[in-house]
Amino acid sequence: MKKTYKIDVDCANCANKMEEAAKSTAGVKNAVVNFMTLKMIVEFEDGQDPKTVMPAVLKNCKRVEDDCDIFF
Repeated sequence: MKKTYKIDVDCANCANKMEEAAKSTAGVKNAVVNFMTLKMIVEFEDGQDPKTVMPAVLKNCKRVEDDCDIFF
């Protein structure tokens, strides 16, 4: 399952850090961050509930870029 989320991030490098952090989160199969559109597309592993995975994604993203946000 893929879902798209609006994000708030200040620079392209920070968006790249968010993408890597999201990809390393348990339950995430793949993640792509587009800085120009301020969107994150997250592909979840089979059987994972986005409502439980996304708080962990946000936590990991905040670790690498503390002033970022994901709206879900």
